[in-house]
Amino acid sequence: MRIYHHISELSDLTNTIVTIGTFDGVHIGHQKIIKRLVELKQKQGGETVLFTFDPHPRKVLFPEQTDLKLITTTEEKCTLLKHFGIDHVLVFPFTRAFSQMQAQDYISDIIIKGIKTKTLVIGYDHRFGSNREGSIETLKQFAVDHQFNVEEIPAQEINQLNISSTRIRKAIEEGDVKTANEFLGYTFFVTGVVVKGKQLGRTIGYPTANIFVEDTDKLLPKIGVYAVNAVVRGKRYQGMLNIGTNPTTDSDQKIKIEVNIFDFEDDIYGADIKVEFVKWIRNEEKFANLEQLKQALASDKIACSHV
Repeated sequence: MRIYHHISELSDLTNTIVTIGTFDGVHIGHQKIIKRLVELKQKQGGETVLFTFDPHPRKVLFPEQTDLKLITTTEEKCTLLKHFGIDHVLVFPFTRAFSQMQAQDYISDIIIKGIKTKTLVIGYDHRFGSNREGSIETLKQFAVDHQFNVEEIPAQEINQLNISSTRIRKAIEEGDVKTANEFLGYTFFVTGVVVKGKQLGRTIGYPTANIFVEDTDKLLPKIGVYAVNAVVRGKRYQGMLNIGTNPTTDSDQKIKIEVNIFDFEDDIYGADIKVEFVKWIRNEEKFANLEQLKQALASDKIACSHV
């Protein structure tokens, strides 16, 4: 799979099967669309193109709405897409000027000239262009004159799944990673870099890797303790993770992400890490002393080990 950030980089393509959207989370509804692209490629040849955006359109169109967090960063989204057989991913820079393109210009300059679309697979409710004036009907009208096909994904196919990125975000925010994982079709994850913390955990027998997540738009789960899988240097380990303020030992109210990786003693400062959220265990608590904290961690480890 090749990744592009400028539409001119796709100039050599001549027979493309295209879909367009934000694809935040690449959930099972999105996967259904991607599967259809791959099926069409097998039937009619050509190359598949997924056209997505960075930043998320809502960030540009409604900058005052600062509450939108994303299930997947752009990098995480592209990593997921590699597993589904897409040939090309165009991460298009979404700007206000782009959002104000006339629907006709969008189809002519982007869909036809830019991506060389032969078949466009799109949802029934897809809107585009200035004031969202373009619709599936607009695309079908232009398809006749410009000799490309439009395959509409009907409402019943999308709605019967009853899945949306919004529903998944809500589940994650509530700590309901079980539901989120069912809708995603994989285990929700966070990626980051291991940084040095206070190193208190090792003094009580539970050393933790402190995770720094660079992208401030990344959605983080509800504060609490989770059973997780930690992926470090290509290997997966069981572990338990706390996301929160560490009220027993800290007073700064800063949110920290710390994972205790089971049966693991390597020095991984500076290493990339991925944590997959398997199950919510409990709320974060403030204990009277370190001994009570140790007892709670012992119980958490047992609970996480049996997930």
